[in-house]
Amino acid sequence: MKRAVSISIGSSKRDKAVEVELLGEKVSIERIGTDGDMEKAALLYRDLDGKVDAFGVGGANLGIFVDRKWYPLYSVASLTRYVRQTPVLDGTGLKTTLEAKAGPTLENLIGSKINSRKVFHVTGVDRFGLLEGFQDSRYENIYGDLMFTLGIPRAIKTVKGLKTMADILMPIAGRIPFSWVYPIGEAQEKRTPKWTEYFDWAGIIAGDCHYITRYMPERLEGKIIITNTTTAADMQLFKTAGVKYVMTTTPVLDGRSFGTNMMEAAIAAAVGRKEPIDYSRPGAYFEELETTIRKIGLTPQLQEIN
Repeated sequence: MKRAVSISIGSSKRDKAVEVELLGEKVSIERIGTDGDMEKAALLYRDLDGKVDAFGVGGANLGIFVDRKWYPLYSVASLTRYVRQTPVLDGTGLKTTLEAKAGPTLENLIGSKINSRKVFHVTGVDRFGLLEGFQDSRYENIYGDLMFTLGIPRAIKTVKGLKTMADILMPIAGRIPFSWVYPIGEAQEKRTPKWTEYFDWAGIIAGDCHYITRYMPERLEGKIIITNTTTAADMQLFKTAGVKYVMTTTPVLDGRSFGTNMMEAAIAAAVGRKEPIDYSRPGAYFEELETTIRKIGLTPQLQEIN
């Protein structure tokens, strides 16, 4: 059996292990959270290096891939400094390929039932494939990157504006501690509703589950959530808030959806990949991953919960 492990700096309360079959291979997939302890995560990578088939980087990104341009996050890179043998994947591949299918898939499944074609992306730069899918499907989009990551009270309303922001700010943001811009450890469990007028404006809320559950208002009556890494507790929160549908960009396995990093690592384990991934110079990697996704039949999954 192949083994893929996602070592996350997120909460250990979200840990889960299941077995799946991909391309005829049985793969054990496991998430291990370190509750915000980055050094503990780095040592886990060291201890498991060469003993597992693929690593996922959970609760963080090695960098941000915006319109085929890679912006490294240097504080996160230290997590994998001891890894010498096992391929490391942070989910960028699936965010670029699989998540781009969310908008068209939603349109195909319930297009006639969508009351509002307005999408609020809690952040856009870290899920550029997701926003491209909605752009191509002619939805109206607003991006909350400045508000939620930097506390600047300004929404971004165009992809051009989002790319300009990335060009200006990512070389700086990439060098500050990751915990300054993204909740890690226990911070992921806190609820602090903020910028709720944009949640109210949209019919669809898209993006990172931690951002959505942390900042969403008490009520999201009849709305659609597009996200992943959902636990049973997240789904109950959405149901209580009145959410109508939840689409997870990765499959629901034994009651929860795993992160893109975990599923990308599982795919790497299944195909027997040995080479490291360099997202700054991906070569044909994304095209190969797209082909594998089609073979497996991976597609975003929609659940009606109210």
